[in-house]
Amino acid sequence: MTTILLLVIYLAFIGLGLPDSLFGTAWPAIYTDFSLPIAYGSLVSVTVSAGTIISSLMSGRLIRKFGTSKVTAFSTLLTALALGGFAFVPNIACMVLLAVPLGIGAGSIDVGLNNYVALHYSARVMSFLHCFYGIGVSVSPYILSLVISGPGGWRTGYRIAAGIQAGITAIMFLSLPLWKKAHPADATAPEETMRVLSVRQTLAIPGVRSMCSLFFISCAIECICSGWGSTFLVEHRHLTTDQAAQVILLYFVGMAAGRFLSGVLAARLHSWNIIRIGQGILCAALLILLFPGTRLLYTAGFFLVGLGNGPMFPNFNYLTPESFGKDISQSVISVQMAFSYVGILLGPLLCGLVGQAVGMFIFPVYLLALGAAMVLITWRVRHMLHQGKKAA
Repeated sequence: MTTILLLVIYLAFIGLGLPDSLFGTAWPAIYTDFSLPIAYGSLVSVTVSAGTIISSLMSGRLIRKFGTSKVTAFSTLLTALALGGFAFVPNIACMVLLAVPLGIGAGSIDVGLNNYVALHYSARVMSFLHCFYGIGVSVSPYILSLVISGPGGWRTGYRIAAGIQAGITAIMFLSLPLWKKAHPADATAPEETMRVLSVRQTLAIPGVRSMCSLFFISCAIECICSGWGSTFLVEHRHLTTDQAAQVILLYFVGMAAGRFLSGVLAARLHSWNIIRIGQGILCAALLILLFPGTRLLYTAGFFLVGLGNGPMFPNFNYLTPESFGKDISQSVISVQMAFSYVGILLGPLLCGLVGQAVGMFIFPVYLLALGAAMVLITWRVRHMLHQGKKAA
């Protein structure tokens, strides 16, 4: 039962990844279709992020009341309905409206399943979980690259993604009885006995604020690449829309590969060591993107950005119960997820505004500054947590 449930959770994370890469990859075609300025894409991204922030902060109480399984199933249904709506929208205003349920659904899935896996499974499983998210975000650009030149254009990509998500939703509801059978000894304990802290109480815990900053930066980098990478390649590096979509596909493949390798290495290396290796690869890759080159060089750069940044999120999550305690891990993860989505909101928003004002050449410079900040804060939070353990 435990293995079957784990496969269902993996499938849910494939579904979580589907919409995250679809909009950014499709945006060059969407803004052309609707005759919009480039920066208008941030309206949808900001709305999705706002929904996920609200959802993340509410998820602890919802999960304690209804359980991870039901919250995840209904949240997956919300995202499927939103994706279906995107395929038929007549204008950007309708996209913004549909972004609300899309963000709310995604936030609840993310918070609930990250804490569930951190409590019940290993660091290896956590990395593989986010590897499956990487598969989800890789599938969308691939589908889009196949259909975007067809008569239905980007709308066909959304129709296919909605159909896949509807199938995942059906499986999530059919699997509800599995959750109690998979962990009978402690099926209710983590959810009913967990301490639900306020945001202020959570942020007052030593090390939480610094850890939240790492979530902010890692997710900002991830979503700037997925949301504006295609636009950077088309507008500044002069690739075609199809070529840019293929490069971004390799970025998501790199992210999935990074998380897969993180899972393999988890048997031998502690999460902090995997994080350090990933950050080295990330910063080297961002240096590659600073300079003009060939399509092959851009592909390698984006692939390595995904490879380096991919392990950050799952390992940061897995460290939460170890660093702050299992009884409050749901509250800490909820706040960390909220900061993640603030990064998802503000990172691409600022990139779009600055890119609109001065040009998309700023894209790799912006990312490199964030990467350097991540390395410095990682050193700080490790030192802080180490001092806390010594004091205890």
